[in-house]
Amino acid sequence: MKKGLLKILKMVVGLYIVLCGLLYFFQEKLIFFPQKLDKNYQFHFGQNFEELYSKTNDGKFLNGLLFKADHSKGLIFYLHGNADCLSSWGEVAKTYTDLNYDIFMLDYRGFGKSEGQISNQNQLFEDNQTVYNELKKRYTEDKIIILGYSIGTGLAAKLASSNNPKMLILQAPYYNLTDMMKQRFSFVPTFILKYKLATNEYLKSCKMPVVLFHGNQDEVIYYGSSLKLKEQFKPQDILITLNGQGHNNMSDNAEYKIELKKIVSNRKS
Repeated sequence: MKKGLLKILKMVVGLYIVLCGLLYFFQEKLIFFPQKLDKNYQFHFGQNFEELYSKTNDGKFLNGLLFKADHSKGLIFYLHGNADCLSSWGEVAKTYTDLNYDIFMLDYRGFGKSEGQISNQNQLFEDNQTVYNELKKRYTEDKIIILGYSIGTGLAAKLASSNNPKMLILQAPYYNLTDMMKQRFSFVPTFILKYKLATNEYLKSCKMPVVLFHGNQDEVIYYGSSLKLKEQFKPQDILITLNGQGHNNMSDNAEYKIELKKIVSNRKS
């Protein structure tokens, strides 16, 4: 009887080790869900835009779209969520150009028409900085707002912490991905996670005003993440709770649009 139990225990431990190994080596496929586009794909949107390419440190080309406002007051540098690509994310651009801001959206490696594959978080940080440097040739930093949504919030916070934009806006942010793993997959050891994306740490180095938007019915990134981030706010930082809002389609939320307009209008351009 004891030998049988010991054998079962060994099998369970062995399977657990194999599972952890698979999670470590294939975690990109569990975090990122890109939609690929053919290099000749033509974007179609009901507003003016410019397609841009930026060359990374290792020679890959990243694709981005710059949507133009009629009377631009500056730029919103937008880092999107973990799925799809610019063919769908571009649909939210009008929310921001209606506020008289140009908006630049970047497809990460392997998304849309961007080359390469994501392999680690530092690679993402370097890519974002490279593209940001290119945009700084067109816009002064006191005219740039960095905005991140979902997985893009940690990336946006990191980028803002290393630069001096006018403002940082985070939609549905997580505290960090280690915290998210503990919430959703408590049985998995956190040391196997290559993507920490420690938003809480990056915010400590952000000198610009920070604005968080979070729906209290978010079913993907729990609302408590923003409450924990709020604990380390500077006096000028704010959290705006969107009652009844889930994780998706925040940019279409009427309350979000009203509050966003107040924020960008009340800050000096």
